[in-house]
Amino acid sequence: MSAAPRVIAVVVTWNRKALLLECLDCLRRQTARADVLVVDNASTDGTGEALRPMIEAGEIAYRNTGKNLGGAGGFQFGVKAAVEAGCDYVWIMDDDSMPTPTALEALLNAAGEIGDFGWLSGKTLWSDGSLCRMNVQRNLKLGNITDFSAPRIPSAAATFVSLLVPAKVVREVGLPIGEFFIWADDLEYTRRISRKYPCFVIPASVTVHKCATNNGGNISTDQPERIDRYRCAYRNEVYVYRREGWPGIRRLLLRTPLHIFRVLTKSKGQKGKRIRVILGSTINGIGFRPKIEYLNDDPKPSPSGEGGAAQP
Repeated sequence: MSAAPRVIAVVVTWNRKALLLECLDCLRRQTARADVLVVDNASTDGTGEALRPMIEAGEIAYRNTGKNLGGAGGFQFGVKAAVEAGCDYVWIMDDDSMPTPTALEALLNAAGEIGDFGWLSGKTLWSDGSLCRMNVQRNLKLGNITDFSAPRIPSAAATFVSLLVPAKVVREVGLPIGEFFIWADDLEYTRRISRKYPCFVIPASVTVHKCATNNGGNISTDQPERIDRYRCAYRNEVYVYRREGWPGIRRLLLRTPLHIFRVLTKSKGQKGKRIRVILGSTINGIGFRPKIEYLNDDPKPSPSGEGGAAQP
């Protein structure tokens, strides 16, 4: 009988101690074993101190990045560390991801049945049991998946909420792009992989995402203090969609005026700033050429042929 694959769950956190502790408790309750690596983006809420008993007991590994690298930088850091530690699979998630007890077991069962794949993603619910809108995966035409009744659903893109990636795939395609800082790093990474490998949603693997709301990222209705965060979102998504060629460019050409229209008709304040963020960040995205980091010293081009690979 072959040994069970080694899985390292990578959890990125920043100043959400209570949610992180709940996430770690969910990982502890898994029916399939996973080692746990917490990547702390220099939290200031006492996260390190709260985790100290688990660290000293050897229950988790803990790495403090020394500064806030954003979610994207944290995932780049954590995926690299996990693969270098010798895992077979990296299981990626946010600190507000609460995998149900059989979430990992369902992914590993599917992995054994499928064989060669790029990633597996589970079904994500919001706190009230409805589908979590920001975590709905994309089908092969990059539209949202709407039917989760099949045991295995081909997919082109997913989020970093319960994403299982083979270490060998990471070594081939590189790491998430840390330069994204926040937003669309998961869209870019999963799409980079799905261009080379078949990827699937496994609805039997269920995770609850305890994000604050279930309306997804929407600049027209989001709170004023969060508007600046969308600078990364629009810039990064332009990079992702321009890699798709004309279909991606067409999507951007249709989306930009639609989002401006939504701001004009739905926003309750700071409409001018919201529109400036959409337009300015979209323009910035046209010339955005981040580098992809690999786990070896061999420079490789990015999937679009733009930029290059940073040295690890």
